[in-house]
Amino acid sequence: MQEAAQTVLLVLVTLFPIVDPLGGSPFFLAMTRDYSPEGRRALSWRIAMNSFFLLVATYFVGTYVLAFFGISLPVVQIGGGLIVIATGWSLLKQRDDDKDEKQDVHKTVQPQDTNRRAFYPLTLPLTVGPASISAAITLGANAAHHHMYHPLTILAALIGLVLIAVSILLCYGFADRLARILGPTGMTVITQLSSFLLVCIGVQIAWNGMKALLESLALHIR
Repeated sequence: MQEAAQTVLLVLVTLFPIVDPLGGSPFFLAMTRDYSPEGRRALSWRIAMNSFFLLVATYFVGTYVLAFFGISLPVVQIGGGLIVIATGWSLLKQRDDDKDEKQDVHKTVQPQDTNRRAFYPLTLPLTVGPASISAAITLGANAAHHHMYHPLTILAALIGLVLIAVSILLCYGFADRLARILGPTGMTVITQLSSFLLVCIGVQIAWNGMKALLESLALHIR
């Protein structure tokens, strides 16, 4: 049970600041300004479901796709860990680039066709972008390496991904209320704390892969 709880927390702490439903909610609100609250919640439900299935597929299938191309799990851990570190560090140091990117997405979406484009670009790349996909692949590889997808680990990962989807549903569905309650300062504080934890997790994941490669090298030398 302890390992399952750690898996849930790892999925949450790693993916939440990258998916960043808090930071994405103002852009979602701007893109759906002509929608009623009920229509906005219905659309946020579709985006949350799309994000969940996209992350589940990436988490559980991404490792086997990499294996097909002959990429070992330690290498995935190192590469993915570095990406997670870079993502967390960029979120800590500079969020303007991310905002500009999301604003560019906003410019390409017209209010009348937002519902028709619930997957693209509202789910991908506004909510689940390349960094989220890379992090999910890394988490899946890390879990497969340590637990070989034990049923309890699979359930724990699914719970973590469900919680991510729920956070998207709540942040997007109630974006108008969230913006009033938290304000820009509150959103910044939450995101900055999550980003710091993200850097630490990336270091740990990269170290796990490096340690496995060093142990493999030591065995070959002997």
